[in-house]
Amino acid sequence: MNKFLLGTLALATALTTTAQTQKRAFEVKDVYRVQYASGPTVSAKGQLAYTVSGSILSRQKSFMNIVVDGKTVTNDSLSASPQWSEDGKKLYYTSYKNGTAQLYVLENGVSTQLTDYALGVQSAIVSPNGRYVAFAAQVDPLTDGTDGKAQLAALTAKQKNPLQAHLTDSLFLRHWTEYNDGRYWHILVYDLQTKKYTDLTPGRYDSPVFSPNGPSGFVFSPDSKEICYLSNHDRHPEASTNCDLWVVPVTGGETRCLTADNKAWDGSPQYSPDGRWIAYRFQRTPGYESDRFILGLINRKTGEKRVLTEQFDNWVDDFQWSADSKQIYFLGEVRGEEPLYAVDLAKGHIRPVIAGKAISGFCADGKGGFYYSYSTTGKPSALYHADKKGRETQVTHLNDQLEAEVDMRPSETMWVMGAKGDSVEVFIVKPHNFDPSKKYPLIVNVHGGPQMQWMNSFRADWQVYPGAGYVVAYPNPHGSTGYGQAFCRAISGDWGGSPYEDVIAVTNKLAELNYVDSTRMGAMGWSYGGYFMNWLQGQPHRFKCLASMMGVFNLRAMWGTTEELWFPNFELGGQPWNSKLYDKWSPNMYVKNYRTPTLIITGERDYRVSYNQSLEYFTILQTLGIPSRLIVFDNDGHWPSNLKSMPLYYNAHLEWFHKYLGGAPAPWKSEDMVKNGDFFKD
Repeated sequence: MNKFLLGTLALATALTTTAQTQKRAFEVKDVYRVQYASGPTVSAKGQLAYTVSGSILSRQKSFMNIVVDGKTVTNDSLSASPQWSEDGKKLYYTSYKNGTAQLYVLENGVSTQLTDYALGVQSAIVSPNGRYVAFAAQVDPLTDGTDGKAQLAALTAKQKNPLQAHLTDSLFLRHWTEYNDGRYWHILVYDLQTKKYTDLTPGRYDSPVFSPNGPSGFVFSPDSKEICYLSNHDRHPEASTNCDLWVVPVTGGETRCLTADNKAWDGSPQYSPDGRWIAYRFQRTPGYESDRFILGLINRKTGEKRVLTEQFDNWVDDFQWSADSKQIYFLGEVRGEEPLYAVDLAKGHIRPVIAGKAISGFCADGKGGFYYSYSTTGKPSALYHADKKGRETQVTHLNDQLEAEVDMRPSETMWVMGAKGDSVEVFIVKPHNFDPSKKYPLIVNVHGGPQMQWMNSFRADWQVYPGAGYVVAYPNPHGSTGYGQAFCRAISGDWGGSPYEDVIAVTNKLAELNYVDSTRMGAMGWSYGGYFMNWLQGQPHRFKCLASMMGVFNLRAMWGTTEELWFPNFELGGQPWNSKLYDKWSPNMYVKNYRTPTLIITGERDYRVSYNQSLEYFTILQTLGIPSRLIVFDNDGHWPSNLKSMPLYYNAHLEWFHKYLGGAPAPWKSEDMVKNGDFFKD
């Protein structure tokens, strides 16, 4: 190599290094500059449509628009969920531009509203023949479900009633953040020819069942004659995971259950393009919401069932049929990633299609390739394309300017020997302007679920805290998905056992790293992670401070106030009066050991883990004279509002960690944020 080339390379390296060091640290405001591309879908003509979304903190607004082949085709900032007609000439989408979610069609550059249901249409889909629109709506069975105006009038009357109360004769009175008040999710069909609505699932059942991401789990058959959907008809749905697949004619009538033989969960139906099969995900263990999700088939003619992914010892997530009905593509959680796989129907062979990535959405391009979204810890989500030879091209560049300005920190992986001799994977993110000769404070973040996994994907908190000068670590202890179902199930009945051993082992290993200041270590967690912080409080640990969000404190009380009873019933081996695990693993039983300063955050509308759990915890800490701070979000549930509450969430953590661990100060004063919302203005 000649001297000129060597010099050129040296100069290029120097310039790159300088550019990197000139990037500023990631700040809380940067969370709201990130844009996302999601829901890719390709037409019969090869056109690519997707949704671009994001937030504007200073305006307290979110936005979402439809993009087709790189051109924005909606400008209302309130449109999402594109879907093509069979011939590719029409683009359907959902928009809130007139106040409620309604379905629109874009054809020849002209947008037309198709539905006018007064309550709005949730998760709307169009039949293959283009005649019907199916959607979900939460209706009162005592009022005609097809009459949206009557449903809205009944709901409005209750809201305006000077007597505000809730009355019920059965459980499941409330769910996540809302009181049901006798209303149920139903599937309605709108006939675009007759302009009439039909309630396909009348009665006192949720059909489809509720999902935090919106009601889902219903789909048209290829011939547009029936709909397959998800519903739980058990007498006590609050204590049962026995959701089944049902079919009903698109014009209404008798329903038929397809999976009555399985007393566990069945869902996510998808018809094969040739109409022969219904693919679906199922679990085998009744009452266990974190059992392995397996991909199966139902022969529509015979009712015979087949298992496709028995040998895949991890969860199957989103899946799609190939156009020829010979393969199914699916995403699977594997060791901090979510690769794309294909399973062959004839032989059952599973092969990786796109490996080494945490993919969040995908679709085939019709030419043997795929469009998909993914991110890494240090790079926000973008849309990519891989051709049939695997050559990848980035399609969207929504965050290029942000990435050029801000130091997005990547993650590294470390494996630590944990409980039972099992290896535990840990993601480590080093701080802005990292200098290996210096020592930095450490934050260990324990995930919720507890059955989920940290992945090598972009998360705001994985950037906010390194931007403030912290090393952050994200372990996947026993109970995490992606490491085989035995590892996942190991946490059931052992909440404070193996996971505690894992996290302590991880912390001890991290404390040995040359760049970690072992005298300045803190921990944080949300949901089960919040429980874990409360558990740590009463157990030997090395943390100078803790931060507990939406965490369980008193397991006995939690059982009586949560809405999905199947969860504690399974995880803790029964009810409080017949299982000793409620006392064994309850943080409130170890008050005598409490000593660590703790930040506590909760939501008053959290019906999963009642905010009273946090109030009880805070009361005890204050009584014991242990430094503590409580934040209660009035209008939030198990997760704070992204725009209205999360800025305070991040700020409060930065304040707390700065006080006890010595990282950078928070951008605002939390007390001022609570008193005056002008903090976010430009």
